[in-house]
Amino acid sequence: MKTALLIISILLIVIVLLQSGKAESAAQILSGGGSDLFTKRKERGSELFISRLTLLLGLAFFVICLVSVFVK
Repeated sequence: MKTALLIISILLIVIVLLQSGKAESAAQILSGGGSDLFTKRKERGSELFISRLTLLLGLAFFVICLVSVFVK
């Protein structure tokens, strides 16, 4: 159980770091220049795959954590 959590957490960290940011730079967010930050943008191709993989890994991590708490 602990090995699965370790592997999933490492994969989750890597996948989150691979995701592209929605803002051009952090300065735009701080200065208020990110007005298009929350506009609808359709994900396609590899961006969609990475987004779905992040969701699946996050759910797997959550479920394994819950199962490990209740099994003890």
